[in-house]
Amino acid sequence: MLIAYCLLFIVNCSLISCYTFRGASLDPNLKTIQIQNFQFQTAGGPPNLSLQFNEKLKEYFQRNTSLKTTNINPDLMFEGTILGFTVEPKAASSDDKGGLNRLTITIQVKFTNAKNDEKSYDQEFSFYQDFAQTQTITAVQGELVPKILDQIVLDIFNKTAGEW
Repeated sequence: MLIAYCLLFIVNCSLISCYTFRGASLDPNLKTIQIQNFQFQTAGGPPNLSLQFNEKLKEYFQRNTSLKTTNINPDLMFEGTILGFTVEPKAASSDDKGGLNRLTITIQVKFTNAKNDEKSYDQEFSFYQDFAQTQTITAVQGELVPKILDQIVLDIFNKTAGEW
């Protein structure tokens, strides 16, 4: 019986420590956030790419922090531009055609922390997904774009929350 209690205690401690490392510790002075609409400045890509990205970024911060959105004097502000939506061949097949294509999305993010300017940054974030050369970008972008945007949003959150 003692072994069972010890085992239960160890499992509980493990679960608690996993949760602690998973969450972001938010500076208690930070209360508000503003995510401005990111501008679309690239050729190609779905016309609603900017909207998709904006909504994913807002949703992620709302779900994972206690920050309230505002348009007036925010503690934290995100703004930026979608710079790239590129498709390029990555792996050749036996007949010298691209066996794989790579879709890459690049987003320039300007993050401003009004409470601590040292934590502000202006940085490009980029991620990609590969797809078969036999498929068109139009056929696969509905599946690939959300995956790429999810990773970019996670990278932005980790860069920002890692600084809190």
